Amino acid sequence: MYLILLGLPGAGKGTQASRLKERTGLAHISSGDLFRENIGQGTPLGLRAKEYVDQGLLVPDEITIAMILDRISRPDAERGFMLDGFPRTMQQAEALDEALAGQGKQIDRAVYIRVSTDELVNRLAGRWTCPKCQAVYHEVNQPPKAAGVCDNCGSELAQREDDKPGVVRKRIEIQLENLTPLVRHYAGQGKLVEVDGERSLDDVTLNIAGALEG
Repeated sequence: MYLILLGLPGAGKGTQASRLKERTGLAHISSGDLFRENIGQGTPLGLRAKEYVDQGLLVPDEITIAMILDRISRPDAERGFMLDGFPRTMQQAEALDEALAGQGKQIDRAVYIRVSTDELVNRLAGRWTCPKCQAVYHEVNQPPKAAGVCDNCGSELAQREDDKPGVVRKRIEIQLENLTPLVRHYAGQGKLVEVDGERSLDDVTLNIAGALEG
């Protein structure tokens, strides 16, 4: 089975991929991990990608897809795979469909882990960092013992600009503009599985697994 995990940042794609890997034996393929692996090992594709990364440019889709096709050719992906973090745009989805078709394969399911914008802001915003020892806290999930003070060294905590709720909300809105066409694309192909990502981790995992078995 060949899966795509769709969802906005903070929806829990990586967490669910790890859980589903244990249940199904499918390989978890993260586009971010692929970039780091290829660049770190200095592979031909990694060297090509590094040229763009070093200039602050987006890596062309053909390089990313070539990395993915190389990755799914490994023995651990023989039973199937889950793509996490790719595709991000319709152009990437169409290019992926074409590349897989060339190998006689196709995406079987696209699992959309749906989480409201307000919940995502609650999950992603509110992070505070100690400028001295780099310890990280969260107002809700991991608050310091004393408000605004680092547990480790007593320094005053600071919040990065991109961790503030307003900035996080704007980032989510921008990414939703790319995600919505992807959801429609796979729904139109009859491949979309939608699950409520605001339920417990166990419930989300069971819902995804049940949908894949159905």
